[in-house]
Amino acid sequence: MVYPKVSLYSLMLAAAGIPLYIHLPRFASVNLGVGLGVVGAVLLAIRLIDLVQDPLIGWAIDRWPSRQLTFGILAAAGLAVGFPLLFFLQAGPYVVFELMGVLILLFSAYSLGTILLYGRSATLAQSPQTSDLMTLACWREVGMLAGVILAALMPTLFESAGASDGGYGAFGIALGAIAIVTAVLTRSIWKRSPVLGDSISFSGMANAGALRLLLLALINSLPVAITSTLFLFFVEDRLQLAGKAGLLLIVFFLSAGLSVPFWTRLSHHFGRRNTLLIAMPLSILGFVGAAFLAPGNLAGFVAICIASGAALGADMVLLPAMFSIALTGAGLNASAAFGLWSFAGKLGLALAAFTVLPVLEWNGFKPGQTNTAQALSALNLSYAVIPCILKLVALGFVLSLAPEERTQ
Repeated sequence: MVYPKVSLYSLMLAAAGIPLYIHLPRFASVNLGVGLGVVGAVLLAIRLIDLVQDPLIGWAIDRWPSRQLTFGILAAAGLAVGFPLLFFLQAGPYVVFELMGVLILLFSAYSLGTILLYGRSATLAQSPQTSDLMTLACWREVGMLAGVILAALMPTLFESAGASDGGYGAFGIALGAIAIVTAVLTRSIWKRSPVLGDSISFSGMANAGALRLLLLALINSLPVAITSTLFLFFVEDRLQLAGKAGLLLIVFFLSAGLSVPFWTRLSHHFGRRNTLLIAMPLSILGFVGAAFLAPGNLAGFVAICIASGAALGADMVLLPAMFSIALTGAGLNASAAFGLWSFAGKLGLALAAFTVLPVLEWNGFKPGQTNTAQALSALNLSYAVIPCILKLVALGFVLSLAPEERTQ
């Protein structure tokens, strides 16, 4: 019963990842009256805290391995408190500072839970063998993607049911409740005896190939970070598909979730690197297709969501599994290393927000309003063209990795 509980814990954490970047720009600009450029600056400022905080969290988890349960409960508690606080914020003269304070709480709790979950892969898997680590990764990422789907859709569902303010208040309460239930139901997984290794060092990570994977994770996070940040804007303002964002998010993340077992099985036969080389071109095709879509083309964007969602499934299951396998194979403690991994992923999201949101604002883009051709062109370039270029860079980086031994 360990793996289903791992899925549940990752489901809880998922709500503080990509869904926040999907909803936050629109929530902050429409409900709180905060400019897009300010939102991007706030998110980047929080990453400066993570630069110090995430590696320290990983160090603390490795330093006090008997405190797994305490760390697991603290992460859930932070999310249980932070989500309602965030989505009940009101516009006012100090809202930017209030927003920053709540986001620090949320992202700190997210970091703690994520680093604990990924850093304890060898502990939570049936054994530290590669095949069992891949099975754990499959369960973990399916839960993560289920949580992303749930959290991405909730505001729309609550609004349809009659909730006010875009459904965000009810959204915050629901996410807080999920965190409380998860904390109770998953207590047992943090009571397992931890599998420990040697302390990490940059030389040890370099020898294990983990530093190259860390750099790849950062580069590869940028395209999905940009598209996640701009998804609602692209659907509603560029494609003029008002009210269809929820459906498209379902298609995208359902495609990602359904693809995870497929990519896992494929990696057993062809290797993880070669499987990434099969999956990544799907993302590139999706970006190219999105750039040329005409307004109102729902069927075309559904096809793009299916292809790019499937590619995301490969990224989510294979890259962290490759990192964990490299660390475990070298006999290194993983939590501190996953502190760096967590920071790299969040840095990608923050760089995306800090870069593309001010560019849209400078070009006159206004969410939910009539926009000029220049503003929509900037949105199209930011959503489709720039991520395509970044994904090509990531693909080239994967080509430079050495093929690994096949696992059965």
